[in-house]
Amino acid sequence: MKTALVTGISGQDGAYLARLLLEKGYAVHGARRRSASANGWRLAEMGIARDIACHDFEILEPSNMHDVLQKVAPDEVYNLAAQSFVAASFAQPVFTAEVDAVGPLRMLESIRRLGGTAKFYQASSSEMFGKAHESPQTERTPFYPRSPYGAAKLFAHWATVNYRESYGIFGASGILFNHESPLRGQEFVTRKIALTLARIRAGQADVLELGNLNAARDWGFAGDFVDGIWRIMQHSTPETFVLATGRTATVRDFAMSVAEALDFRLAFEGEGEDERAIDRKSGRIVIRVNPAYYRPAEVDHLTGAPEKARRLLGWEAKTSQAELAAMMARADYDRVRQNRLFG
Repeated sequence: MKTALVTGISGQDGAYLARLLLEKGYAVHGARRRSASANGWRLAEMGIARDIACHDFEILEPSNMHDVLQKVAPDEVYNLAAQSFVAASFAQPVFTAEVDAVGPLRMLESIRRLGGTAKFYQASSSEMFGKAHESPQTERTPFYPRSPYGAAKLFAHWATVNYRESYGIFGASGILFNHESPLRGQEFVTRKIALTLARIRAGQADVLELGNLNAARDWGFAGDFVDGIWRIMQHSTPETFVLATGRTATVRDFAMSVAEALDFRLAFEGEGEDERAIDRKSGRIVIRVNPAYYRPAEVDHLTGAPEKARRLLGWEAKTSQAELAAMMARADYDRVRQNRLFG
């Protein structure tokens, strides 16, 4: 039986990965901040909360981190812990850097000091590409982050490469493009769209306000992506892999897919800040633009090229963007009707 330590176990990816590892026979240990101990709804919703040994783990405190790693003695460490909301990184850039950049460095150094035998996975991000120089983006595409979040993730990405090359640690990175699910936090645009439109359908909200409707992302299902993460750690050598669907949709497209699943019939009209979506069945304005949600520096278009992962890992995304949107729409509509909202 292998032992895995998953940081950020309370998050979307942590929950899906923990379930996958349990299915594969791992002893799964979860590392989470003490303040996140009350935020276990994802693990509970998946029915695996009692199958995981959780540890208080503060990524800002090296001694605590070292003690947990020494106690658990994991074969594999999956670092999914992060301040993962891009918009918040503009308001809290220093905190984001401490958690997303220096935090993984502390972990790598602790693994090194404990003998360097544990495999380490770093959750890198497509936001590192930012103002991308080419499309689609591959493992060789130059990085150009457009947010403190992207810059912090880039530091951790290169730190992983450096420890791999300098100390022989099995340090691998997955550059994951946007991956969503019914377990996504409400602050993320996909979940905001699904939940707000579900509330509108149930008569509990009036309108959905969004920022840049033209922002285009490569959106996949988190349940597919954690399988890719596990495969990266089973590869014979530690490397960097892009995990993506290879397909792109705008925020507008995603909203249309969610709306269709909830039986809205939307028609968009106007341009820029005046754009809005009207439900042709009721004549109501359902979506409108609010400039307050614009980013200081926008990432306009991201599309990943997962050919390396397909060729070397046998991995590919199975869930379409329309299927993902419908899955999230149905989940949140059921939650709204049952009055059991989380996240």
